[in-house]
Amino acid sequence: MSIPTHIPTSVVPYGIQAPGAASLLPGLLAAPSIGLIVPTSGPTTGGNPVLILGSGLANAVSVTFGGTPATILFQDPIGLVIIALAPAHAAGTVPVVVTTASGPSAPAMYTYLGAQPPVVFSLNPTSGPATGGTGFTIIGANLSGAKVAFNGNAATGVTVDPTGTVLTGVTPAGTVGNATVTVTTPAGSVNVPGGFTYTAAVAPVVTGIVPPSGSIAGGTAFVITGTNLSGTTSVTFNGNPATGIVVNGAGTAVFGLTPAGVVGNATVTVTTPVGSAVVPGGFTYTSP
Repeated sequence: MSIPTHIPTSVVPYGIQAPGAASLLPGLLAAPSIGLIVPTSGPTTGGNPVLILGSGLANAVSVTFGGTPATILFQDPIGLVIIALAPAHAAGTVPVVVTTASGPSAPAMYTYLGAQPPVVFSLNPTSGPATGGTGFTIIGANLSGAKVAFNGNAATGVTVDPTGTVLTGVTPAGTVGNATVTVTTPAGSVNVPGGFTYTAAVAPVVTGIVPPSGSIAGGTAFVITGTNLSGTTSVTFNGNPATGIVVNGAGTAVFGLTPAGVVGNATVTVTTPVGSAVVPGGFTYTSP
């Protein structure tokens, strides 16, 4: 009987791996597959997290958006979830590919959105005195960086919340009647449906102050109620100006902080561009 002089590589005695078996390992691993990405779109600036759901995603060596590598924030060990930060990219739809030791996945599509034009849903209030000074709020979308004009006259104090959905400001002076309200961002302009109605200026009327008394040290928060208070330019206590004056959008309340005073009753005067009114009963300063 002859003794074999060659042992086939397919024989693996005593658990020793046969030559060449390592090269077969990638083929035995599950190929990565993307089932869903959330969201499916985002800004061209990137930086937003994208959830990738699928199978065979474990130990991903890269995630690319249109060929640009993304930062991988999280991978679960069983290969079902990846969270990645979308990189910056030009506007358009691009393939998202996850690559593991088994190779690349089939692409899922992701859309980079260019700057979107502003959208306006509502304006509140829809009217105010022609003297201006009415605080307003616009609800919409894509309002970041917006400016607002009433018949071409710029509103003041315009601010937009971080989500780009809530804009606040103060009306400029205008003429009695309807005014076109235009919101403009770097991506375009839109007119507010219905516009804004300027009404004839009416002198302020005040009905009371809460609280009716406070320390001579000042700093007491107060609310003065009444009508036609929009555009209030000052509130004085015996001629001394209050601070932090804010008027609500309806022009029915003025908020502020009392100045320092002396013990006793003080005359409280509210002044708007149309005139002045004295608060009935005034305000009583008390000892600390």
